[in-house]
Amino acid sequence: MDTHAFKRSLHHSDRYNRRGFGRSEEVAGSLEQAYQSSLIGSIRDNGYRLNHGRLQVRLAKDFGFCWGVERAVAMAYETRKHYPSERLWITNEIIHNPSVNDHLREMNVQFIPVEQGVKDFSGVTSGDVVILPAFGATVQEMQLLNERGCHIVDTTCPWVSKVWNTVEKHKKQTFTSIIHGKVKHEETLATSSFAGTYLVVLDLEEAQIVADYILGNGDRDSFMARFSKACSPGFDPDQDLEKLGVANQTTMLKRETEEIGRLFERTMLSKFGPTQLNEHFLAFNTICDATQERQDAMFSLVDEPLDLMVVIGGYNSSNTTHLQEIAINRGIRSFHIDTPERISADNSIEHKPLGQELIRELEFLPSGTVTVGITSGASTPDRVVEHVIQRLISLSEEN
Repeated sequence: MDTHAFKRSLHHSDRYNRRGFGRSEEVAGSLEQAYQSSLIGSIRDNGYRLNHGRLQVRLAKDFGFCWGVERAVAMAYETRKHYPSERLWITNEIIHNPSVNDHLREMNVQFIPVEQGVKDFSGVTSGDVVILPAFGATVQEMQLLNERGCHIVDTTCPWVSKVWNTVEKHKKQTFTSIIHGKVKHEETLATSSFAGTYLVVLDLEEAQIVADYILGNGDRDSFMARFSKACSPGFDPDQDLEKLGVANQTTMLKRETEEIGRLFERTMLSKFGPTQLNEHFLAFNTICDATQERQDAMFSLVDEPLDLMVVIGGYNSSNTTHLQEIAINRGIRSFHIDTPERISADNSIEHKPLGQELIRELEFLPSGTVTVGITSGASTPDRVVEHVIQRLISLSEEN
């Protein structure tokens, strides 16, 4: 389908809203009470440092809610205020944070159920109000909701929309979109739905496999076995890797996305030569500013002498797991938690090591003077970070 034409038509519908309802003042108090923190404000004012007895906290200089997330959450609150009695749905988590999504459930916002990995829209009827989350929705979902006569409130982050525009440009020029992202992540699913021919690569290792194949160093059967669930229908690596454009899931590691872009540029330069490079390779900057700022702040934080690192955010939050990855690569004892309750009064912590299941670790906070680095993903409210710090303070006093 012509996704660009569909978006243009949808945006002109009187049942579509992506600008909010002008009720920001009405919901400001609720948002402040639920998500903001005076303690975090004072730590910011004190050079992102807190010293309490033997505990020293070092807070990253960029962390937590980004503008796109704040906008999405505020629009969801405004939507409930604007439609006080209508049935209100959301196609997925508004953002990847359990406390924020629980607040929406308390406001009687229903989440589209998922059965065996497939969303069930059967309960959504004409006149219902449906929120699209910050990382967007697939064009097929938008089309279904539009045809069903729903009121659509689109909170998609503009940075995500920018990536959609990029892959549509690839499609218009018959370039294959190489998408740096996680195949099953909602944002990548949405982005690929706007693309024409596409291939999703998770990391530099997978990108290198693709580059090798382009240069004639690969086996077709093994290539398709690896990428069969990460490409567009009918994908043919012998034909569809002749013209490439690079895009990304906005929450991936910035440095890796840039390196993947350079890898494919070198690959196409090697295969086609400098005079034909522009006919076979397109590059657009689709890296989210907020993601970049939080990663840069994390790189600065791990340069400080830290005894341990606490990374706060949803376990399905891509940008949060990449912050955790930075700490691990620096060799810092690091813990990824999604809620303050993961830290227990007996000085144990339930956390999720990178790529593993939840585990509980005893003797979390060491004895003596301890310096703890703290950051949080773009979907984590300051109030949650405050509660984590309060638990650390209590542990430092009692253990």
